[in-house]
Amino acid sequence: MTAVHALGLLAASDKPLSSAGNGQLIAAALLGIATVVLLIVWARFHPFIGLIVGTAVLGAVAAVAPGDIVNSFVDGLGSTFGSVGLLIALGAMLGKLLADSGGANQIVDSIIDRVGPKTLPWAMALIAAIIGLPMFFEIGVVILVPIILLVARKTGVSLMKVGIPALAGLSILHGLVPPHPGPETAIALLHAPLSYTLVFGLIIAVPTLIIAGPLLAPLMDRLVPVHVGADGVARSGADPDTPPVTDGADADDAPDAATDAQRAAGATRRPSFFGAIISVVLPVLLMLVKAIGDLTLDDGTGGRSFVDFIGEPSVALLAGVLVAMLAVGRASGMPRAKIHQSLGSGLPPVASIMLIVAAGGGFKTVLSDSGVSEVIAHCAKDANMSVLLLGWLVAVAIRLATGSATVATVTAAGIVEPLGHTLSQPHLALLVLAVGSGSLFFSHVNDAGFWLVKEYFGLTVWQTIKSWSVMETVISVVALICVLIIGTIV
Repeated sequence: MTAVHALGLLAASDKPLSSAGNGQLIAAALLGIATVVLLIVWARFHPFIGLIVGTAVLGAVAAVAPGDIVNSFVDGLGSTFGSVGLLIALGAMLGKLLADSGGANQIVDSIIDRVGPKTLPWAMALIAAIIGLPMFFEIGVVILVPIILLVARKTGVSLMKVGIPALAGLSILHGLVPPHPGPETAIALLHAPLSYTLVFGLIIAVPTLIIAGPLLAPLMDRLVPVHVGADGVARSGADPDTPPVTDGADADDAPDAATDAQRAAGATRRPSFFGAIISVVLPVLLMLVKAIGDLTLDDGTGGRSFVDFIGEPSVALLAGVLVAMLAVGRASGMPRAKIHQSLGSGLPPVASIMLIVAAGGGFKTVLSDSGVSEVIAHCAKDANMSVLLLGWLVAVAIRLATGSATVATVTAAGIVEPLGHTLSQPHLALLVLAVGSGSLFFSHVNDAGFWLVKEYFGLTVWQTIKSWSVMETVISVVALICVLIIGTIV
């Protein structure tokens, strides 16, 4: 599907707020994006403020009346926050309760106990994929990294062989699979179908995780040999023949921050593996039921209405939270008050994400209302480029400039939104995934995730680039290839 096809039947939009010429509108878009990038990267502004100021510059250069800029931005901010903010909040609450109750650790330990050293990288990829379904990337890293270090120490397996698959699983789920904020925001901005996006996202995630996780890990181990010593500290170039920790008492006596956190949250025992798993996968299962119903059931029937309701992301996530309150909260011995305290404590850390996503929606709306988006769409038409490839390239450029996958997703989705007006439903979903793939490209020193991995794994900047940054690039490229392949089939 090319931009020519996408624009061939493009319906006329409402009269734009600006009467400026095409050249001025293009300049407005470039200056607006440049303002966002410079404020975030150079001036160290918070992305929320950067997006607001960038929107003001965009509107001013496009000769939009100040009042219209404000109204358009507020409309976009409100609609985006309404469609995505609830999902972010519910996902954060579910992830926090899983962490505080010990449910996340129960999933990890249950899988690790059943695998050997050769299959350990695959097990870590599976664990990260499961844990990553309801959790944001940063939260997943904080939960999993201490476990990765302990597993590497106890088994003698190199840190990269267990760490890269786990990080890949978290990153892929974060960028491609609803209800994470990136894909959910792109779905809202592009008006894409959740059903196709979820199904295609899960299909693409499998080969991408295999290639960028267990298969890539041995190469990363040769490039950046890192082992965990008996003291639990990761060291580059450590002796790969260092035997694993076999003294059970010594291993069990190691500090366990997760256990301390669970005790502080009121948990007196571990919840069951089944309870933890069902809490994590229930929202995705309900959304899959909706996806299957959308493809097989007729509109207007009772069955279709029912699966559409239970599979609505906000309803599915709410169901996951309610089940988790019993299956991991009460099952871990947490008092009712502690359960609600845990749920509430998951909200402050994601407030910033919600504001960034909402501001990105406001930026997109001003792009569209001013007429800039339509001009960009016609320029893309002249380039005769695949819409999917264009969406990926725009997201890559913004990701490299700002370091934020979320900013890259919401901004790129706003820019390519006019190209999706006449795309088929499957191709709209693939455009969401192309943008999400591009938003993961080559994380480097302007990305908070880069420094998180560097410090936890005890790496130098160059070692982090050779491992983490390369892994992110492989994820982005492999996912794009999968998107393009599916695009030729559907």
